[in-house]
Amino acid sequence: MVPMKARVPSVPISSQEIIEQVHQAYELGITMVHVHARKQCGKPSSEAKDYAPIIEGIRKNCPDLVICASLSGRDVSDPVHRSEVLSLYPDMASLTLSSLNFPTQASLNSPATIQSLANRIKKFGAHPELEVFDVGMANYLLYLIRKRLINAPFYVNIILGNIAGAQTQFEDIAAICTKMPPNAHISLGGIGQYQIDAHLMALGAGLGARIGLEDNIFFDRNKKSITTNMDLLKRMHQLIDLSGRKMMNAKEFGQLGFYNLNRS
Repeated sequence: MVPMKARVPSVPISSQEIIEQVHQAYELGITMVHVHARKQCGKPSSEAKDYAPIIEGIRKNCPDLVICASLSGRDVSDPVHRSEVLSLYPDMASLTLSSLNFPTQASLNSPATIQSLANRIKKFGAHPELEVFDVGMANYLLYLIRKRLINAPFYVNIILGNIAGAQTQFEDIAAICTKMPPNAHISLGGIGQYQIDAHLMALGAGLGARIGLEDNIFFDRNKKSITTNMDLLKRMHQLIDLSGRKMMNAKEFGQLGFYNLNRS
């Protein structure tokens, strides 16, 4: 949602750019994709009309790929407007489990908003991509399960390194993971310079890894070299090989129950 071409030339803004980058990543090997839509000016969009060509293009070129659409609350607060994209039947939709501060901006997610989004995700046959930044959000995940607002299978992104959340420290990860529901599929993501640490920790623990320019625009830890989605992904594949891990492919992930049965 944040990077613009002036600073990050490789960030995909147009529908065609997004489709092409997703297809390149799919060919190299990814398990799922988390997408944002933009207006022509580059401003983030929550409108279904801006998501429609993206989802159509990805489904055409990457038929096995699980598509997760963002329901971000950074720029739009109303849950109905945030969830317009659900009318296109993505497989998954992001659900951040509390309000939180980023370095220069807040993401607002009231309890009523979270529960409304959870209900709408279920109504349209999608699955929540559960975004957890701290222990409190993990606890709220369990609350939503008890209230039967979300059902298994569960996919959780634990995002580390944000100034107002959990850090790339073993104790922070352990505190969150102890609250995860049984058999949850967990990935670690890291913001900025912490992305590489999150990836290394994920591989060490046999967890998934969240990759991309949304969280980190630099290839190096010292923030000298602006990167691309593909360069980050290629490095991840090298790390997978070095660690002796096996990557779950898109079809395997979808068949765990993450495909939207209403997808066309």
